[in-house]
Amino acid sequence: MINIDNIDFEKSGGLVPAIVQDKFTGQVLMLGFMNKEALTKTIDTGLVTFYSRSRNRLWTKGETSGNYLKLDSIAADCDNDTLLITAMPEGPTCHLNRYSCFGIDKDNVKFLSYLYELIKERKKKLPENSYTTKLFRSGIDRIIQKVGEESIETVIAAKNKNKKEFIDESSDLIYHLLVLMAELEIGLDEIVDNLIRRHTKK
Repeated sequence: MINIDNIDFEKSGGLVPAIVQDKFTGQVLMLGFMNKEALTKTIDTGLVTFYSRSRNRLWTKGETSGNYLKLDSIAADCDNDTLLITAMPEGPTCHLNRYSCFGIDKDNVKFLSYLYELIKERKKKLPENSYTTKLFRSGIDRIIQKVGEESIETVIAAKNKNKKEFIDESSDLIYHLLVLMAELEIGLDEIVDNLIRRHTKK
């Protein structure tokens, strides 16, 4: 986390702009302003808090709507007078009930990249009490078996035209496929590049 004392609040009269970005999608959610007190409260509570210029007071995003922004990280720009905050939104960020205050539609496919990086980290560190660790320790044959099982269950859900089951089983399949890719040291970008090559050949 950043050092609050390094932030130049005085340059703009006690406030610095704070850009909020979705941790998982990388998309910009909103722009607010913080004074030193708002930044301190954000770090202490783990909930993104701004200084409201119209109400002349601190306000925690979501304090009325329940759509909080759960803090992930804070970075300052090279001049220490602008903040970039990554957060996990709990519901729409915009007061117009939109995902982003800039009218951007949510593109959560990028979460797959985050998940794959997390799986690779699990493979490297093998933390205890982790299902992913258990899979890696079981070896490639067990991982392949799980991919096969989840494939069959996904097909059955599709055959039964059960949308909820299909979503659940597809999620299990994609997760186990990512584990297998990590075991084989195949990058997600390699799969995407291959799809792009196939697409451009048409």
